Amino acid sequence: MPVSERRAERKKEILEATRTLFDERGVRDAQIEDIARAVGINRAIIYRHFSGKEELFAETLVGYLHELDGLLTAGDDADSTPEARLGLVTTVFLDFGARLPAFVDCAQALLRRRGDELLEEVSENVMIQLGSAMAACLNHVVRILEAGVATGEFVVRDPDLLANILYTQGLGVLNLVTLQLAVREHNAGLPVTDSVPFDEVKSLVTLAAVAMARGATS
Repeated sequence: MPVSERRAERKKEILEATRTLFDERGVRDAQIEDIARAVGINRAIIYRHFSGKEELFAETLVGYLHELDGLLTAGDDADSTPEARLGLVTTVFLDFGARLPAFVDCAQALLRRRGDELLEEVSENVMIQLGSAMAACLNHVVRILEAGVATGEFVVRDPDLLANILYTQGLGVLNLVTLQLAVREHNAGLPVTDSVPFDEVKSLVTLAAVAMARGATS
């Protein structure tokens, strides 16, 4: 097997091992040593394929996003109203994140970095892959928003911006779902915590997304 093919195969093995460990343990508990051990290599070899942990996270997130893109494609119904379609893709996104909390952690780990910092740690090629994968997912929402504007159902000046806002808000909501603790004030003035019913969360987030699409006039 040519060197380039062996290198590509090894990189694929590392990404598959990373995804498996992320899904089993979560992003925080998956260490580089564990990934290397799962592949049967020394951790130094990982850094021959990735510039650092951030780049490994970024390429793993690309895999999650490709899977999400496929689910959004299957979940959308072009024959439904824009409002119904927005509700459908919102539900698909939330179900995906609730099923795979490591996706949420991985996405937020990268979002917490400033763009210029990330560009210093992740190669241009990987950034292009990541941007393309994110755009593919966001475009499902953009097309629905544009369809709603065309019918007069939505009022959105910048569908791309709103799609990005809905994406980041959704990640935040999924943190609450994972935490399973909502805070409220007790009658005595002391804080108490409640469980977080996922179905109710999905309903509220869908209502909020539709409300923003109807009135995002800026």
